[in-house]
Amino acid sequence: MAIRPVPDLKQKYGATWALVTGAGSGIGKALCFKLASQGLNVVLVSLDDDYLKDTTMELQKEYPELTFKTVGVTFSPGQNYMEKIVDATKDIDVQLIFNNAGFIVTGFTDQTVLGKLLANIECNSTASVCVTHYFISKLVLKKQKGCIVFTSSVAGFIPTPFAAMYASTKAFISQFACSLNIEVKSLGIDVCAVHPSPVASNFYDKVDHKIELMEAAQKSAVPPQELPNAIFRSIGVCALHDIGSLAWSTRMGTFFIPYNLFTGIFAVAAPFLPDYKVHNNNRNS
Repeated sequence: MAIRPVPDLKQKYGATWALVTGAGSGIGKALCFKLASQGLNVVLVSLDDDYLKDTTMELQKEYPELTFKTVGVTFSPGQNYMEKIVDATKDIDVQLIFNNAGFIVTGFTDQTVLGKLLANIECNSTASVCVTHYFISKLVLKKQKGCIVFTSSVAGFIPTPFAAMYASTKAFISQFACSLNIEVKSLGIDVCAVHPSPVASNFYDKVDHKIELMEAAQKSAVPPQELPNAIFRSIGVCALHDIGSLAWSTRMGTFFIPYNLFTGIFAVAAPFLPDYKVHNNNRNS
């Protein structure tokens, strides 16, 4: 995969517009710049904050010949985010969709407010389904080619205590991508989910509970600008793509160890882990 040329998505699909969720920072921002470098106009969907404003200004400055639309939304239950996205794209054909928005909730499930868990599901999974359903329906109706890309995680393929909801949403997204890939591949629509290794971004800045294993993994994090080329190489070639050494090693571990056995071993070992001890003390206090 690494030696495959980075495809020109504008030329490959005859596209003029792309849409990226979680576009204000991190991987989403890097994707926007990569798409713009290929001559594509971009709809930036993200929280209505300074990150979104600053990213849009940077894009407009670097690519004045292109058009950038911003849609400030919150992917939470009860929010009218699809109404805003539909309105912003009603007069354009969006053929390239990158479902990248997501966040992580840490801590024991029983110690986490239910509303926060449901918001995690909405942002990481439900919103991706809504966005994908709307745009893929238009692509099929208009007989247009295009691609749908999901930012998922190998956390969806291993038991992930202290971040159970995050891992569950990522398992859903990867399964959704594979199933959808089969449904629309013959129509010229490519669907894939990518599983990046840790990325240096603000993704972990606002977690409620620090996790030592997560912080250790962050030491090997790569800049988000290193991801778009690998993500682009995935499109049209595979349904799932593990990117980076941590993702590869995790995948290899799950390949050789049955999931039930892995879960059983983890359940026995977990109470002895520093993270578990800290969170369990808080649970009992």
